[in-house]
Amino acid sequence: MTTISTATRALDHNEGRGLQAVLLDMDGTLVDTENFWWQAEASLFAELGYTLDENDRSHVVGGPMSRVIDYLLATTGVDLAPADLTVLINQRFVDLLGGGVPLMPGAERLLNTLAAHGVPAALVSASHRHVIDIVLRSLGAHHFAFTVAGDEVPRTKPHPDPYLEAARRLGAEPSRCVVVEDAPTGVRAAEAAGCPVIAVPSVAAIEPAPGRLVLPSLERVDLELLRSLVASRV
Repeated sequence: MTTISTATRALDHNEGRGLQAVLLDMDGTLVDTENFWWQAEASLFAELGYTLDENDRSHVVGGPMSRVIDYLLATTGVDLAPADLTVLINQRFVDLLGGGVPLMPGAERLLNTLAAHGVPAALVSASHRHVIDIVLRSLGAHHFAFTVAGDEVPRTKPHPDPYLEAARRLGAEPSRCVVVEDAPTGVRAAEAAGCPVIAVPSVAAIEPAPGRLVLPSLERVDLELLRSLVASRV
């Protein structure tokens, strides 16, 4: 995995007030795991005698797990402790990951572009460390200076803490770090941290807003676009 010192050296070559780094969400943004999470949740609750529908899916997309668990318990009334339900969903999700995880269209090209131009990239996810480490087998840990997991910060998304921590570790200004997200929860976290955002919705709709660009695919994201988002704010 690329070290933080390497990422910081890359920042040293970034003159003026331009792009310093790109901070990327994982589930639904770089890898198509949102379907895996949904399969884990829907299949588990089907076995418990409850049917989850697309309206439920729009509420659970993007995590964090604590919010997902609270919603599922309140909606279904299933007689399980939050900690027990968390374990059951996570285990089923991990089992589904065993066969590998498909990358989202444009993800590999984007990561290779950032590396080729010396732009540091960090993975910032609401997923827990053990899940990130499994997904990195498919995604490639070498693409990132470091990764920030949801269970490694005091408050995860939609709070700004994960993105503020990533910017801090890079020695970068949040306003010069473009965040790429797929879910409203992550978008709120990035914007609360003061980062410009590219949203590529996976399940739940996201509306354009000042400082937020909504695109249909990562295939539309290139270095010129990333730089322009920072330049428009400084």
